[in-house]
Amino acid sequence: MQSLTYYTLDVFTHTQFGGNPLAVFTDAVNLPTHVMQQIAKELNLSETVFLGEKSSITNRWPVRIFTPDRELPFAGHPTIGTACLLRELSWLDMSSPLVLDEGVGPVPIEFEPIEHGGYIARFQCAVDPIVEASKYDQHQAATLLSLDEQTIADLPYIADCGIPFLMIPLTHPKDVENAVFNFNFWADHLKGERVEDVCIYAVCSDKNDVKMRMFAPASGIAEDPATGSAAAALSGALALREEQKTGQRKSHNRMIYQGTEIGRPSYIGTFVKPLESSGYRVEVFGQSLLVSQGTFYLQSTV
Repeated sequence: MQSLTYYTLDVFTHTQFGGNPLAVFTDAVNLPTHVMQQIAKELNLSETVFLGEKSSITNRWPVRIFTPDRELPFAGHPTIGTACLLRELSWLDMSSPLVLDEGVGPVPIEFEPIEHGGYIARFQCAVDPIVEASKYDQHQAATLLSLDEQTIADLPYIADCGIPFLMIPLTHPKDVENAVFNFNFWADHLKGERVEDVCIYAVCSDKNDVKMRMFAPASGIAEDPATGSAAAALSGALALREEQKTGQRKSHNRMIYQGTEIGRPSYIGTFVKPLESSGYRVEVFGQSLLVSQGTFYLQSTV
């Protein structure tokens, strides 16, 4: 029987039992892929991370990220949580930058002190945001969310900053709260499509704040409490769409609020800056709390 050490954290929150729970296995270098997937399904969290063998380069680790049903090339709350765990375990040389090698490529992470103590972790997305049209209309979006059609502020579209999401803009934050995801409609129209994950949002009265929810049934996640990859895609998309409407290219700081509807309030910070010629670079930041340490017993027959 093999014993594996893992830790759990609450990510994108400053309060225990908020944010998005994460498990990180720190001694699973030789685990086969199918076993990693079985462990992630057993724990049934939004994501589970497996650290690979540390690189010879200071502060560099390969990581693999699994939902209960599939492996992901990139995800926000696993990136933030894993970085914070490495710092809490004193595994980092704080004089050198941290890099996590994920499926999308190297993801550099920095730590910044915050007022009243503590710190945030900030990462730069390895993929710059893109926006493209979707084939869905406002009526279909309303049906998917069990809402009146007038609550759909604009046509749904696809946004991608490492992982693609179907974005549905709503008129008011209250509409985001009132949405009831129609899983049968999703199964009939989105399941098996190139883009299956659905992100709904509304810009708050403070234009820098956004209310968001994310649904990923194909990954075994009915609703996610905090989704850094969706926040990155959304913030990048909002910058691109604003540029398309106004012709202006500028930086944006946004705070994404998520998870309240399922009892896990989350706060995801994003910063979008224009690149020299065209496009934008997206950064995501947030806090994380270490919650527990445990041992996973792996039977030799697995």
